[in-house]
Amino acid sequence: MTSALLTDRYELTMVEAARKAGTADRRSVFEVFARHLPNGRRYGIVAGTGRFLEQLTQFRFHDAEIEWLRDNNVVDADTIDWLANYRFSGNVWGYQEGEVYFPGSPILIVEGTFAEAVVLETLALSILNYDSAVASAATRMVCAADGRPLAEMGSRRATERGAVAAARAAYIAGFSATSNLEAGRSWGIPTMGTAAHSFTLLHDSEEDAFRAQVAALGTETTLLVDTYDVTAAVDLAIRVAGTSLGAVRIDSGDLPGQAAAVRKQLDGLGATNTKITVTSDLDEYAIAALLAAPVDSYGVGTSVVTGSGSPTAGMVYKLVARTGSDGEWVSVAKKSTAKMSVGGRKFPVRGLNGGVATSENLHVADDPDSPTAQADAGRALLVPLVVDGIPEERYLGAAGTALAREHRAVAVAELPVDAFRLARGGPVIPTKYE
Repeated sequence: MTSALLTDRYELTMVEAARKAGTADRRSVFEVFARHLPNGRRYGIVAGTGRFLEQLTQFRFHDAEIEWLRDNNVVDADTIDWLANYRFSGNVWGYQEGEVYFPGSPILIVEGTFAEAVVLETLALSILNYDSAVASAATRMVCAADGRPLAEMGSRRATERGAVAAARAAYIAGFSATSNLEAGRSWGIPTMGTAAHSFTLLHDSEEDAFRAQVAALGTETTLLVDTYDVTAAVDLAIRVAGTSLGAVRIDSGDLPGQAAAVRKQLDGLGATNTKITVTSDLDEYAIAALLAAPVDSYGVGTSVVTGSGSPTAGMVYKLVARTGSDGEWVSVAKKSTAKMSVGGRKFPVRGLNGGVATSENLHVADDPDSPTAQADAGRALLVPLVVDGIPEERYLGAAGTALAREHRAVAVAELPVDAFRLARGGPVIPTKYE
């Protein structure tokens, strides 16, 4: 398996042109950042870093890829020979996965030769833009749920591989489980799920369906009660499974009203420990509206895998520093009015006051090798992710995913209270360039 062709053609044609110009081996620093937060959000969550690191190890041009490039005249023969031996040997720093980010935050910094770093642009952005969009939306849902568990169940609203990525990002953001089995296998995420409406419709009666499910999965299962009549189904569910039934699920209708009525009915039947889970096109606003309802857990699909209206984080990959013909470092930046960037390697520190975030302080250095303002009050945000081409093991796989989930909880806990308002607004803390 290779990730080498998960890229845009111009990444390779730039390498060809730079090699011919004699500039391909200039040391270069690229940064991934967002110029602004999407959709009036107050903060974002970094996700996808672990997936990027794993794809980086697979960024190899094997015989099949080389042959395709040659047959389609993508680049010249000398560049194809260079690609055949490609191995990223540089260094990558970044915000730890699960970290909070703001406009300008250098969430990924790639240093190497221009040629070996530029070809990673599309791969890095395609992963970080989507995963961070999902995680940023998911953490708003987690905060809106106020401690009640959420399950990610949006696989049927995403691409087959995107669904796995979304499940991972949502789990990092604080979701408790996913319906996606590949996400469970690949990333160690708890999986959940019982039955859909089709299972009830398959049987000659709702009672037959409930009895079949309980016989197979036990009384701790969750029975779906809104295929026909909710009140009749709840009564039937307790008759079939007894008062030890694990939960009932409501997937349609006036959810706050339905939940209140079902809770009253369950308690009246003696099923006081039977929980209520709700689904049906939930987003952070619907979840917040259900806070006063007797709901025990939520299942979220479409909204979480589409970033709740912001399916990309709007991140870019820009060259900010490179060596010149004399070997000295030069800061570079895009100057066009609408898309200006700040040149120079950034060393970010989260300003804190009493443990609460107050600012995003980006210390800018012309020379990436120079000492940084480590004495600045606050929390330094960069961690080494790749050293001399070798990814840091602790950020990979299921263990890396669990670590990212833990870090998100810590990072979000530093935010001021205004960060958790669902109304549209600007970044909750300012970004300052020092």
